[in-house]
Amino acid sequence: MIRIDAHQHFWRLSERRGAWPPPSLAAIHRDFEPADLAPLLAAAGVDGTVLVQSLPSLEDTRWLLEVAQATPFVKGVVGWVDFKAATAAQTIAELARHPLLKGLRPMLQDLPEDDWIADPATAPAARAMARHGLVFDALVTPRHLPHLLTFAARHPELAIVIDHGAKPFIAQQELDPWRTDIARLAALPNVHCKISGLVTEAASHASQAGLQPYVQVLWESFGPRRLVWGSDWPVVSLVCDYASWCAMSVALVDALQPPATASDREALFGGNAALLYHLQHHADSSL
Repeated sequence: MIRIDAHQHFWRLSERRGAWPPPSLAAIHRDFEPADLAPLLAAAGVDGTVLVQSLPSLEDTRWLLEVAQATPFVKGVVGWVDFKAATAAQTIAELARHPLLKGLRPMLQDLPEDDWIADPATAPAARAMARHGLVFDALVTPRHLPHLLTFAARHPELAIVIDHGAKPFIAQQELDPWRTDIARLAALPNVHCKISGLVTEAASHASQAGLQPYVQVLWESFGPRRLVWGSDWPVVSLVCDYASWCAMSVALVDALQPPATASDREALFGGNAALLYHLQHHADSSL
């Protein structure tokens, strides 16, 4: 079975002055590069990753592409562009010439307007992404979901994946209205969702029991072919180590109803990511 971690980050603090993570998050307030992740992947039996941006800058995106080019286990990069820039479509076309660019992610959760993505001014960038076969990673929280629905319905030709299940309020054990909004988005066939980042939203409920109702909602909404697994490493280190999240993820999938088949598991833990991000087009022999 191919195992793909569809959501991980690298960063250098020297290039992030004033940006997240703050020194108070000591576990992740340091550099994270391929040599840090490689042994964790090997121990977990993960074959490849998708490297996702964590700074809203073109310089960071170009650095991630350089890292990916030099790192065999990185199969693709999700970068960043200014979606509302007059030159957005041109910039996307330029970046898309790099074979390892697989998607783009505006950092919606950090923007002051909840409805930023629903602005028609984002349409040229979205159309350019679709033309180049790129995936739109939606870094959102529950308050953004109605606006993401507007955007997704407007661009049915654009593949969209919701990062971290839209960060539901697991710490408060609240399911609604997140559950309803997720179901509305899942009704659109171009929308996918990542089972990633959930444990860091859980606080005292960072356990299989605490997360299971949320993973069940995602399973019921998106089904086995539009769910993608990821770690959100190194952010997951705020709560648990890589191996623990991998083990919890398997346990969460084991408890789904109706049960996941062997084929479903292969899809969720790797196959879906390879198809969504077209990783097979640039895969090495490990895939």
